[in-house]
Amino acid sequence: YKRHLSTTSNSQTPNSTMAKTKELSKDTRNKIVDLHQAGKTESAIGKQLGVKKSTVGAIIRKWKTYKTTDNLPRSGAPRKISPRGVKMITRTVSKNPRTTRGDLVNDPCLSQYMRRNAELHPKNTIPTVKHGGGNIMLWGCFSAKGPGRLIRVKERMNGAMYREILSKNLLPSARALKMKRGWVFQHDNDPKHTARATKEWLRKKHFKVLEWPSQSPDLNPIENLWRELKIRVAQRQPQNITALEEICMEEWAKLPATLKCTYDENYRPLSSF
Repeated sequence: YKRHLSTTSNSQTPNSTMAKTKELSKDTRNKIVDLHQAGKTESAIGKQLGVKKSTVGAIIRKWKTYKTTDNLPRSGAPRKISPRGVKMITRTVSKNPRTTRGDLVNDPCLSQYMRRNAELHPKNTIPTVKHGGGNIMLWGCFSAKGPGRLIRVKERMNGAMYREILSKNLLPSARALKMKRGWVFQHDNDPKHTARATKEWLRKKHFKVLEWPSQSPDLNPIENLWRELKIRVAQRQPQNITALEEICMEEWAKLPATLKCTYDENYRPLSSF
């Protein structure tokens, strides 16, 4: 599942005239962008995913403008805590009814989810190169034992390239992480992941793959890691694409200490994006 890290000149606010879109899962919005980049028309994407053409167009336009499929800040007073934060707080208090407000505020595993749209705050976005800007596409994987390989994808991602990436990077990552026998591979329902050729390749390689329920972005533990990487890279303010790539690799290698929070709330397979 490909991801982009971008350089941005300043924080932006959504255009008030932008068409309103039906609330779709992050997984579906990412699929729309992937299919658009693969050359599919808005009509074809809409038919394939069961989404209105106007909604597909609005999501693509937002991605072209802001280089993200995340929900941008809206007018009006925002809720103090995101829906995911509410769920995590409820789970924490259920496990330990004596949890205090101070315990919640000071818990590093909760703090990153407490504030809605925190990742869109200027201090958490990737800063832009002053002359030109740009972004890079990355593929990476990780497990409860730490991050595996992270590579830059320089060409358009398709099914064949995805399988090549898995072939060159997945097993070496599993070996480096000293994964025990029976480990499970997890990726989402991106068309490249669910293609017949990809499924057949995984079967021949004897990979055990976690079945991914449709419309279930909350099951993707790597989103937490991705958010952490974006924040760390933003703080170092890369000034060009070369620096952006180098900083991504450096910060990725420093992430193991942050994984406990991610995996306390998620599954423990080897995940990729």
